[in-house]
Amino acid sequence: MINFEDIKNSNEIKTYISKADESLISLGYTEHSFAHVIKVATVANEILAKLSEYDQRTLELASIAGYMHDIGNVVNRVDHAQSGAIMAFRILDKMGMDVSEIAKVISAIGNHDESTAVPVNEVAAAIILADKSDVRRSRVRNRDFATFDIHDRVNYSVEHSSLNLDVNKKEIALNLTIDTKICAVMDYFEIFLQRMILCRRAAEFLRLRFKLVINDVVLL
Repeated sequence: MINFEDIKNSNEIKTYISKADESLISLGYTEHSFAHVIKVATVANEILAKLSEYDQRTLELASIAGYMHDIGNVVNRVDHAQSGAIMAFRILDKMGMDVSEIAKVISAIGNHDESTAVPVNEVAAAIILADKSDVRRSRVRNRDFATFDIHDRVNYSVEHSSLNLDVNKKEIALNLTIDTKICAVMDYFEIFLQRMILCRRAAEFLRLRFKLVINDVVLL
């Protein structure tokens, strides 16, 4: 059985992650390297674990999908979810993973980008929430504030972020503290509204209500 440690220890997958991030550096994108994919893998696993409805293997598949979800950027940023899913199929098939498990992982990877994403299963829903909630200052690689675009400003303005799941209330909340001198709340919505709507759909798949809280104000 292929486990998460096998995936993390694969030099092939490590290479695709690092080379994909190199491509995004050249395009001026925020960090999509190991810090991001490990966080997505960890948070996706934690979401499903807290719901107490899914077995340990499903949690591990969420970690695997989260770790591999951005490898398609090595091909092109456009349609990277679909190309990443195809790459993941070849890698996991070659490693000998069970076909039903491969199907769940590649469905999640192929459905994580907001332009085409649908929470088709619990792993996909968890990946969406984990991925879209990773908003933080440390993802900004541009050090020249004068040349920041709106994506840089939005991420750099975030002083604190947390994704909190309240099982009793059936709520999952993205809580952000933003420096409004760097980025207005409206700028956040301009960039991330589609992502937040996708998070709401993912939460609904898991029978949760999604909340966006910025500077202690509930906005969604």
